[in-house]
Amino acid sequence: MSQLLTTEEAAERLGFKHATLQQWRWAGRGPSFVKFGHYVRYRSDDLDEWVKGRPSFQSTSEVSANGKA
Repeated sequence: MSQLLTTEEAAERLGFKHATLQQWRWAGRGPSFVKFGHYVRYRSDDLDEWVKGRPSFQSTSEVSANGKA
């Protein structure tokens, strides 16, 4: 079973500020999350899958201004 992480723990694991994850949730972006009442948690497996699903690049010149290849 995947470990459940708080927003702060998930942000630290991903290298973002917790406010970034909050903004992504409100915008319908970012990694999947679960809610228990008003508590938000991130499954560690979901974070890993989200990272794996992101494109990777060898050079910043491969990325256009909107962040897409």
